[in-house]
Amino acid sequence: MPDIAQVELDGPLSREWVVAVARGAATVRLSAAAEKRLSSARGHVEALAVSDVPTYGVSTGFGALATRHIPPESRAALQRSLIRSHAAGAGPAVEREVVRALMVLRLRTLATGHTGVRPETAHTLAALLNAGIVPVVPEYGSLGCSGDLAPLAAIGLALMGEGEVVDAEGVRLPASEALRVEGIEPVVLAEKEGLALTNGTDGMLGMLVLALDDLRRLLDVADITAAMSVEALLGTDRVFAADLQALRPHPGQARSAARMRAALADSEIVASHRGPDCNRVQDAYSLRCAPQVHGAARDTVLHAETVADRELASAIDNPVVLADGRLESNGNFHGAPVAYVLDFLAIPIADVASMAERRTDRMLDTARSHGLPAFLAADPGVDSGHMIAQYTQAGVVSELKRLAAPASVDSIPSSAMQEDHVSMGWSAARKLRKAVAGLTTVLAIEYLTAARALDLRAPLRPGPVTAAALALLRTEVPGPGPDRHLAPEIAAAERLINSGALDDAVAAHLRIDQ
Repeated sequence: MPDIAQVELDGPLSREWVVAVARGAATVRLSAAAEKRLSSARGHVEALAVSDVPTYGVSTGFGALATRHIPPESRAALQRSLIRSHAAGAGPAVEREVVRALMVLRLRTLATGHTGVRPETAHTLAALLNAGIVPVVPEYGSLGCSGDLAPLAAIGLALMGEGEVVDAEGVRLPASEALRVEGIEPVVLAEKEGLALTNGTDGMLGMLVLALDDLRRLLDVADITAAMSVEALLGTDRVFAADLQALRPHPGQARSAARMRAALADSEIVASHRGPDCNRVQDAYSLRCAPQVHGAARDTVLHAETVADRELASAIDNPVVLADGRLESNGNFHGAPVAYVLDFLAIPIADVASMAERRTDRMLDTARSHGLPAFLAADPGVDSGHMIAQYTQAGVVSELKRLAAPASVDSIPSSAMQEDHVSMGWSAARKLRKAVAGLTTVLAIEYLTAARALDLRAPLRPGPVTAAALALLRTEVPGPGPDRHLAPEIAAAERLINSGALDDAVAAHLRIDQ
């Protein structure tokens, strides 16, 4: 996680800044330029509010009720009613990091000056973030158009001092109490502000940014665990040669192949079967084609990062305030650009995991493991070794294949057919989070299994990179022996992956010649 103490909201946000706020304790502040934009845009909204001409979101109802003109004395109630009615989510609360990402992204859009909210409303949202107050956001309620309505309404509700929140210590309590303790004055929403707080793709975008942060690490880990498996299965490293990879110049493939070459360098195990008598040039696809699959996943992540960066430079609201004072309706709140890549990422996640499970299975099968004991058990028959760990992998991989089915091809019309095509981007994001967690589990089991197999190749020693990965694991998990409770060992391997410890352990030894 980036070591960033404070994020200034001015122009486009970087993904690193979003992660620093969402997963860390980074605070936020509005720049002087953002303050000026907020004041200027608010002036335009207030001019429209006193006009005799009805303006959507300022002096009319919303959605299918946009044809009704709302008199000035009812407009505060209109905004309050919008937030209360739209905070109609259900199900368990989503994760703290997701809500914080959603909040900072919404605040960034407010800071563009295209939403027309008052500066004090933006300041209150910043104050909630800086105090560590996280509104309780139910999992279900967004169709990804017009934005993440119900989740964002839960944020708006907390700004009004209503609903429930979780404080910095993790205590769930009424929003009114949490705001009082921190000395934060609840907002009384003015014209346009209810819409501005709810019309955004911030939830799905936040989850995309967090998934990208995870996947960069996990694909690096996949290269290492794959290399450990190739080594343990007496596979050849010749297929990863740079000149062979250059015949198909996909950048992700080149990167993964270079990492696997480096991971297998100076391995006594690989050297033991290299030479003119070695016929190991046609390893199984799960070994030989790992750079192609991992590389395609890397290139998919790169595309998703491009989409995320564009969204992080966007102002998503409806209607929007333009520089000349016009308030114009638009369709930028539609979540399709984000929803597609959220769905797209679930496909390579399932495939990378599926390939890892196949490598694990080979290490457990005496017909294919080239001399390793059955299931890597200490006493096969008495002990089952990693037999059921592979079952767990298979169960997760099966789930990942189901999660790879796209959410964005679905659309259930809403709002009396006014909103007749929706993106389902929030749903795509929720299943992607499950997919990322599943890939972590699958790679953790391959890591455990390949490490045990490498130990069983002694006295031959693995290469410096894979040896470093093995040594790290042995600080948490004992080496081969009689059967033990495996679930805690899987959890320990997951922690080493999620914390970045595995990346750090191999980094000092990884000499990439790309």
